[in-house]
Amino acid sequence: MQKRLVRKLDLEIALSRIGPHPSPEAKLEQYTITPKLAADLLYTAAYSYDDIEGREVADLGCGTGTLAIGSALLGAELAVGVDIDRAVVRIASRNAKELGVKGKTQWIASKIDVLRGDFDTVLQNPPFGVQRRTADRQFLEKALEIGKRVYSLHMSTQRSNRFSRAPKKKTSQLSQVPPSPFLEKFIQSCGGEVKVVYTMLMTIPWMFGFHRKRKHEFTVDLYVVERKPMHAMPSSPSLEE
Repeated sequence: MQKRLVRKLDLEIALSRIGPHPSPEAKLEQYTITPKLAADLLYTAAYSYDDIEGREVADLGCGTGTLAIGSALLGAELAVGVDIDRAVVRIASRNAKELGVKGKTQWIASKIDVLRGDFDTVLQNPPFGVQRRTADRQFLEKALEIGKRVYSLHMSTQRSNRFSRAPKKKTSQLSQVPPSPFLEKFIQSCGGEVKVVYTMLMTIPWMFGFHRKRKHEFTVDLYVVERKPMHAMPSSPSLEE
């Protein structure tokens, strides 16, 4: 097992210094990932699959930079964050500087389409498609175009109490669940293969007028996806001119 560079609790504490989006837009589903969920995702990628340390990592829809910065803290060679919101990208860049990983991160204010190349790992907390149906599909397509392995969060399809309680257990063992048949088929059509799906707990505070609770908790599924070799790209990470 790979040696841990940062304790999980220390990582979570560091990520808690990264604030949420100051003025999120509902149509873009700009929900900031919580430090605990981010730490769970990053630790899974780093120490269950060896996909962070020494790797080139992309964070699609990076927001204030949590996953990219967390990757850099865990030893990524380079972490590139992309987001369409220029204001939030400036915040992400400032966060990286404050957490001491400015030299290991790059930030791009643009649509995710501009990113080209071949990254070792793609991390993403994409729109779930609640406001815009199929919004998550373009993220999956892009992730599998540029990434060898993808870690992508999606709304859980598990409705039973057993799954809704699972992420709350005080254990380091994540609960595995079957993939959504639709998502699995879509991922296969993009040249990917679902290796495993973990269910996790996501918490979002009251943010928009249509929210009815001060805090909302729900389960999300973390898809660990591997790109099939035939879709590999030989070029190095770069921007479209």
